[in-house]
Amino acid sequence: QVQLVESGGGTVQAGGFLRLSCAASGRTVSWFPMCWFRQAQWNQCVFVAAINWNGATEYYADSVKGRFTISRDHAKNTVYLQMNNLKPEDTAVYYCAARAAESSTYFTRRNEYDYWGQGTQVTVSS
Repeated sequence: QVQLVESGGGTVQAGGFLRLSCAASGRTVSWFPMCWFRQAQWNQCVFVAAINWNGATEYYADSVKGRFTISRDHAKNTVYLQMNNLKPEDTAVYYCAARAAESSTYFTRRNEYDYWGQGTQVTVSS
């Protein structure tokens, strides 16, 4: 079993930045593709960013491309989401997820991931 815990959320003004962390425990996630999703109030949970097992491949939703960066640190068993130039429409609960199967690629669908964190709230004020 893998437990994922997100942190780093908060309230910032538009144009500001935050760095989210997703710490894994229970077993190493070094070989697993990882991702971030987000869910705004009254909206569906949508894909934000994904990374393959060694960090060589990243993929982003168009809405965050050029502003967000996903990365991972195998030694810390942690995945990050650096969010720059935040906009009010980025306000949401952000979730990280892990796919429990070794793979060289990334995945963008919710049902392709097996483990999920509890989420961290990001609020961007205008």
